[in-house]
Amino acid sequence: MKKGIHPTYYPDALVVCACGNTWHTGSTKKEIHTEVCSKCHPFFTGQQQRLIDVEGQVDRFYKKLQARQDFVDQKKARDTARVSPDRPVSEIGLSNRATEALVKAGLSTIGDVISKLGEGEAAMLAVEGFGRKSLIDMKKSLRQMGYKLPAAAEDIAV
Repeated sequence: MKKGIHPTYYPDALVVCACGNTWHTGSTKKEIHTEVCSKCHPFFTGQQQRLIDVEGQVDRFYKKLQARQDFVDQKKARDTARVSPDRPVSEIGLSNRATEALVKAGLSTIGDVISKLGEGEAAMLAVEGFGRKSLIDMKKSLRQMGYKLPAAAEDIAV
């Protein structure tokens, strides 16, 4: 071994815990300060259960679980409201003329429009003031909003 490169070894080093407990051991430091020891650590003292209850970890877990469930419920409600057949025709985003024509024909909600589309494109084109461009725009907008169009609406009427 080389001389002068090793630290000094103290066989009677003093260890002091934050709880006040002290003992002697061998170390390269003369005095050691610790925060916990076998006299005050919850695992050794049996106070571990009390600490968990004081910190409220179980309650916090249940709060997080409840918050997650509330978020899922809110998202489901938003998705359901987003494709509700009771939404007004004005939310489709058509021109004012096309919207007025649909309302005048008695199609005031999106559900009414979808049921009319179920009769085919010709039934929609029969509405006075509602043309092919408005029909194309309406179908495109309804698909983007998440609505399922009936199979009869897919048939192209000439």
